[in-house]
Amino acid sequence: MSNKEIYEKKTEELLEPLVAEHNLELVDVEYVKEGSSWYLRAFIDKEGGISIDECEVVSRALSELLDQHDFIPDSYILEVGSPGLGRQLKKDKDFRRSIGEEVEVKLYKGIPTIRKNKTVAVKEFTGILQGFDENSVYIELEEGTSMELVRNEIAMIRLTIDF
Repeated sequence: MSNKEIYEKKTEELLEPLVAEHNLELVDVEYVKEGSSWYLRAFIDKEGGISIDECEVVSRALSELLDQHDFIPDSYILEVGSPGLGRQLKKDKDFRRSIGEEVEVKLYKGIPTIRKNKTVAVKEFTGILQGFDENSVYIELEEGTSMELVRNEIAMIRLTIDF
């Protein structure tokens, strides 16, 4: 397990009881380097969305916990916020909650697909999330055909945003 994964896991462990206490859901934690700065981001949510005040309360409490446990040697910027409308599906609970919803999928490598009588490598699909298991994600495409995608071949999957 990399340091990044260890920091994310330990932060999740600190956050779980904190968000539960405030009737919130922990969506994700990420530790990433952007430019010359490290960021520790916690994404929280609840039915109907969260407020800036809820983010502030969690941020202050998490900051104190991180100072107490002090397991990240690098300096970093802590951010607590909403996952947003186009949030990625990463965990089983995200997939479970999104069954029946329209999703956008991007693959690392294109799948040979016939389009206009030509075979092309398609890396992006939009469809309805039908189900998932440990290894696969099942979507129904707009043409009414079903497709099984291998989870570790998916670069990104998220809910589509309708305007």
